[in-house]
Amino acid sequence: MTRDVDPQRLPTPRSGPRRWLLRAFLADRRASTAVEFAIIALPFLGLLGAIFESAIAFLAGQILDTAVADAGRLIRTGQAQQAGYSSSAFATQVCNRLYVLFDCSGLTIDSKVYTSFSSVVTTSPIDASGNFVTTGFTFNMGGSSDIVVVRVFYQFPVTFNYLGLNLANLGNGKRLISGVAAFRNEPFPW
Repeated sequence: MTRDVDPQRLPTPRSGPRRWLLRAFLADRRASTAVEFAIIALPFLGLLGAIFESAIAFLAGQILDTAVADAGRLIRTGQAQQAGYSSSAFATQVCNRLYVLFDCSGLTIDSKVYTSFSSVVTTSPIDASGNFVTTGFTFNMGGSSDIVVVRVFYQFPVTFNYLGLNLANLGNGKRLISGVAAFRNEPFPW
């Protein structure tokens, strides 16, 4: 038999009913593990949720970046130019290289041609209010030996934003992730 309560620490009812109940509660150690777990469980589960959410967001960013690099090869080799790709046709090519984490209708494409790599300027498409601004986005694949920068953006849904962790960087509660490929087109003959 285990002793959970020290009988000498138990108050007597003579000390007043409120004081007696409080001291009896404090002296009782039978449910201390459950109370300690209840105190620790919420921050622990919050930390686990934050870790999983961060890992999934970084995984989604890596998948998008790889898909853009792979689909960008179609532009680099001239296959996209020869087939006459539009922005939506290129988005389909990117989408074919994505996995379960994405809804392909949410992809936004920006492809520009530059005269040199040092002249490449990319600005954040998020304004001060947290809005995703697509003003100035174009789809230009360039020609033979042109320098092209392809950027693909996706508004990734954020589901866990508790306990001070909020991965969202847009005003609508989503995180804008992007994939970028910068390259010089091959000297294709067409």
